[in-house]
Amino acid sequence: MRRPSVRRETKYVPLTKARFHERFFERFRDPAFDRVRAELERVCDVAWDGYIAYRKSPRRRPAGRGFARPRMALPAEWLETRARIEAARRRQGDPRSRSRILIVNGSTRSEHSCPGEISKTRRLARHAQQVIERLRGCETDVLDLSALADEPWRVIHPCKACVSTAQPLCHWPCSCYPNHAMGQTNDWMAEIYERWAAAHGIMILCPVHWYQAPASLKLMMDRLVCADGGNPDPTTTRGKDPLLAKRLELGGWDYPKHLAGRAFSVVAHGDAAGPENLRRMLADWLTDMGMIPAGPSALIDTWIGWYEPYATSHAALDRDEDLFAEVRNAAIALANMVKLIRTGRYVAADAKLRGPREK
Repeated sequence: MRRPSVRRETKYVPLTKARFHERFFERFRDPAFDRVRAELERVCDVAWDGYIAYRKSPRRRPAGRGFARPRMALPAEWLETRARIEAARRRQGDPRSRSRILIVNGSTRSEHSCPGEISKTRRLARHAQQVIERLRGCETDVLDLSALADEPWRVIHPCKACVSTAQPLCHWPCSCYPNHAMGQTNDWMAEIYERWAAAHGIMILCPVHWYQAPASLKLMMDRLVCADGGNPDPTTTRGKDPLLAKRLELGGWDYPKHLAGRAFSVVAHGDAAGPENLRRMLADWLTDMGMIPAGPSALIDTWIGWYEPYATSHAALDRDEDLFAEVRNAAIALANMVKLIRTGRYVAADAKLRGPREK
């Protein structure tokens, strides 16, 4: 068990140049691009060369002070993201700063794209925002995940599950992206990590999609795995060396919880099935990251127009004054918990206990 190996099964087979060319030009089907076809062909040739040579991070610089190997070159984008997270963490820890609540609209539905109508979740998130901004000493940051559906080149790339190879291979923040060789760029998580780090409290509101969280929310959740035990120093694994990461984990890993101590609230809603289970899963996920639930009033699962037509669901929400009151209570409970934590009056009953199974 103490002599790790790296399991592999198949040899990587890159795309053919013809298939790469086909995929590249799928983005330029609009006939308006025909007049710049020659230029695009040249761009495609450069992209193909980057793919075959695997120039994942073409812009790099020495890691610098504070890293195990300060002279090792790391991706410039990763170092910039890390610096922003550190700055956000310092602001978050400043006792003079206002209490910041990150409100996450976990619905992908947007009135500016195919659905053609605002989501009920967004209406509830806006209500929570208005409640919190009326509280003394509080401010909000609204993270609207519907931007994935209605903004060009806004994307959250999927988690590659580095943590399942070995925890130290999962870097904080994630270093899997951007991957310029694969064209995996514009990763929104670089900004989202900073916004989570800056927050004192998190309020997640979301609908049920087939008994689960919406895909946009789940993408963010998966990519936040690096906040729960992730390695803040990629030089210790020389980038993405799986065998080195395995040895480092087996040598003893402390599983740092980079977002621990923040308060949270969850509001999950559905129309036929699933909100109770979704609320539980979201609360369990946040608790596992070391975050603190803001009490029973802050954890809501509910129905909007139970088994009623979708076409009248906004009218059903209009009538549900109690739900707006519950969201108001959840927002206030969250702000109260944030205040309790920041004043130092909150002490968890198990604060001095250490679990025998760290992970």
